[in-house]
Amino acid sequence: MKSIRVAVLAFDGVSLFHLSVPGMVLGTAQSAPGEPQYEVSYCAETPGMLSSDQGVGLAIANGLELMEASDVIVIPSWGDQLVAASAQLVESLQLANAQGKLIVGLCLGAFVLGDAGLLDGKEATTHWAVREEFARRFPEVGFRPEVLYVSAGNIMTSAGTVAAIDCCLHLLRQRLGADVANRTAKMLVTPPHRQGGQAQYVEHPVPQLSSETHLSDVLAWARVNLASDLSLDVLADMAKMSRRTFTRRFKEATGSTVSKWLNAQRVVRAQELLETTDLPIECIAGEAGFGTPLSLRQQFGVHLGTSPSEYRRTFSREITLGRKVSGS
Repeated sequence: MKSIRVAVLAFDGVSLFHLSVPGMVLGTAQSAPGEPQYEVSYCAETPGMLSSDQGVGLAIANGLELMEASDVIVIPSWGDQLVAASAQLVESLQLANAQGKLIVGLCLGAFVLGDAGLLDGKEATTHWAVREEFARRFPEVGFRPEVLYVSAGNIMTSAGTVAAIDCCLHLLRQRLGADVANRTAKMLVTPPHRQGGQAQYVEHPVPQLSSETHLSDVLAWARVNLASDLSLDVLADMAKMSRRTFTRRFKEATGSTVSKWLNAQRVVRAQELLETTDLPIECIAGEAGFGTPLSLRQQFGVHLGTSPSEYRRTFSREITLGRKVSGS
């Protein structure tokens, strides 16, 4: 089975972290025997020796022609968002886009995609710290500064730093399925899936909770018992706290209310079931703890902007397309 070829752009001052993320995530992915694997390579506008933001030297052998030979193109966080992408790079990206290749802009890499006109009329995100500059530069973009990552057709963009890992794991979920993405996350010792619509940051610092609260244990238990009675009273009692104290501690630790957090976790569980089983929507609603299909559909609309049925159809189609690309 032919590998899925990934071209990652390098340039002087490139973030060593963002340059490494595609290789760490996609290169670690282990699908079933006979299924596609990711082959990650690096290119630059001018091949040769480059320097990363950490002063580490990089020997890059490939030029932008690597993009033409690749199925996926990744632009790491751009060194300076005020410096526009070159005409040569813009042309290469526009050609790749015309060919329907998957193009990913990590963090400030979204500015490069914006310079190439690839984001016009589409939703996109970038690091929250440069949201005003991004909105000013690209008024035709459906800018979503509050989220972790956005997938819009063949274009994906992510927020800052660690959100690049979430974005690449989401790419794996789309192309190779939840099982591969979850196994990869386990190897990387990172959470398997954070919703793209999750906030980029919590307004207040997360406090260090004492071991006596057992809040982390309560959250872990809730995640695997989503179909159970998870009322505020039940969770507070399990944490050995009053309702008021539990509510306050929960908000401090998660940046969310109990009900919003539970709904988000239930949506994630429903996604997994839609991706990996043929269970009817009614059964999935019960397994995920929504109780009724109507509640499931409402929360899918809120969190993902789609319906469970459409999500299942879209996901299955994207998996199939990803496998076709690898075998073409």
